[in-house]
Amino acid sequence: MTDLILWRHAEAEDLDETDDGGGDDLSRCLTPRGEKQAARMAAWLDRQLPHDVRIWCSPAVRTEQTVLPLGRKYRIHPDLAPGADVATLLRVAQWPQARQPVLIVGHQPTLGQAIAQLLGMAAGHCSVRKGAVWWLRHRERDGAAQTVVLCVQTPELL
Repeated sequence: MTDLILWRHAEAEDLDETDDGGGDDLSRCLTPRGEKQAARMAAWLDRQLPHDVRIWCSPAVRTEQTVLPLGRKYRIHPDLAPGADVATLLRVAQWPQARQPVLIVGHQPTLGQAIAQLLGMAAGHCSVRKGAVWWLRHRERDGAAQTVVLCVQTPELL
């Protein structure tokens, strides 16, 4: 069995499109509400995550601000930036061959597309709330590979 935990960044500032450059999406910060969401989810995750979880984070400021309250070692991976595709996310996670659980802190729509693909959803995407976690597990059952949802948690429910 292998676990893949997908954590969408918490609420962030809107991209300021009033400047000529259209704003810098990677430098967007969490809002005060987002900081609270990240802290609540981090506290919950810290109680749930195994000690050997490998944590990968998008290079966007808002994702790093989301993972920081967790207080665990993490690595920034440039391939997880906004607009990443599902194949890249799964390659970074080494899913489903990873030898330890993997937590990825990232963005919509990539996280939702990954969830939909892994669960065989016909729509091709799944809505993931800001600050929410989807905990998936890969397992073998009766000789067939399966992905199951262990938990979906949002900061509002904590």
